[in-house]
Amino acid sequence: MKSPLKNQWVLITGASSGFGAAAATAFAAHGAKLLLGARRTDRLEKVASAAEKSGAAAALFHELDVAQTASVEKFMAWAKAQLTNRKSSSANLHVLVNNAGGAHGLDPVAAAQDADWETTFQTNVLGLLRVTRAALPLLPHDVGASIINIGSIAGRSAYAGAAAYCAAKSGELAITRALRHELFGTGIRVGTIDPGLAQTEFSNVRFKGDREKADAVYAGINPLTADDIAEIIVWVASRPPHVNIDEILVKPTDQADMGKVFRRRQK
Repeated sequence: MKSPLKNQWVLITGASSGFGAAAATAFAAHGAKLLLGARRTDRLEKVASAAEKSGAAAALFHELDVAQTASVEKFMAWAKAQLTNRKSSSANLHVLVNNAGGAHGLDPVAAAQDADWETTFQTNVLGLLRVTRAALPLLPHDVGASIINIGSIAGRSAYAGAAAYCAAKSGELAITRALRHELFGTGIRVGTIDPGLAQTEFSNVRFKGDREKADAVYAGINPLTADDIAEIIVWVASRPPHVNIDEILVKPTDQADMGKVFRRRQK
């Protein structure tokens, strides 16, 4: 049976690694056409190449820094040009995946650095707003287009050392809910997927390249993978137009809550 995503344009931010890169491959398997954005264009090139091998009808990429308004505007002008110049069954954007984000540092409020807080809010909150605002004119009404935001369990359950990140992901959740009200009646679906503990480059970025600290986060547990989340993203995007998946909280079986995980004894 033909996938409802075949030849549909899908835009993914933060597509150079983690959930974004895995989502590119997952959408490619359905024959979608991809517009991929991230700061690391060398990695984007590899992701786009892998997506084409996986069946993407097109896999195009361009530099994107969601923390910079000018970068977002330049990226969206490029994206609009691709939609116009590469018409097939659709010349509209069908799916927007707001994936770019991340945490920076794990310091308590008393010791945290402004730079970490500012980067966290610029990417997770303001970046989400910038990209969505710029993409909305490209999304058609009444055909089941989707805006899928990638949140976190941290937006629902706070924990020590992550005040800014938890606040930012709470902001993502609030933006998603507000946007659903604002787009009510347009046919554009809005939802959030909020992962729990997932092993990607997330912790490596948070600990600024300290591999030992990053690996310790996942020691003794079976965490979620990028592919797990990518599969869910595609499932949400491929529901019938009258079905909107508002919110999904997904955790590994080894995680009961933010601070409660089951760790197996290490040999």
